[in-house]
Amino acid sequence: MQEELNRLRHDILVMASKVGEDLGKALTALKENNPDLANEVKANDALVNALQLQIEDDAAILIATQQPVAGDLRELVAILKITGYLERIGDHAVHLAKAALKLSKEPPFRSMEHIEKIVETGQEMLRASISAFLAKDTEAARRAAAMDNLIDAEHKLLTEETLKLMKKRKVVVKKAVRLLNTSGYLERMGDHITNICEGIIYMVDARREELND
Repeated sequence: MQEELNRLRHDILVMASKVGEDLGKALTALKENNPDLANEVKANDALVNALQLQIEDDAAILIATQQPVAGDLRELVAILKITGYLERIGDHAVHLAKAALKLSKEPPFRSMEHIEKIVETGQEMLRASISAFLAKDTEAARRAAAMDNLIDAEHKLLTEETLKLMKKRKVVVKKAVRLLNTSGYLERMGDHITNICEGIIYMVDARREELND
């Protein structure tokens, strides 16, 4: 049983690393107007989805055949949920890549500083949450979830600044709406990682705790 769990933990780490890399590539594609890199992120989505299916199938087989109890069962349930959240974060990387493809056809109308901070914080938050999962460290999970406040703050700043710009420069409205939509998708990334952290606390302590109310 422990050997199979170790393999699943490794697979979760691989999937999370892949998603984090895709976020970074999508951000680079946006900043450098690199359509080839954006298309690479879109193509990689199939690999992320395949990892999700593999992990979920393996976890389901363990539940059905080994009849785990207590901590092992909670960990397997957590793994099933984590793969779902990772897949959604991967979808946000794809959305960012698609935005990069569309925005690359037009000259930028503002700095992408806030988007950059959201993505980089999300990457750090993701690494910290998976590390907390592997270590079964609830305090580390809480610290990881707390970083969502930084993502929310950057999204709020970008929204406020962009709305002001739209009032002054009507010509940028279409691009501004696309940027706001992209920021909104990325803001949800922090919520997904927070959910991972809540799952870690349940896995370790067998109690539910809502983070970042």
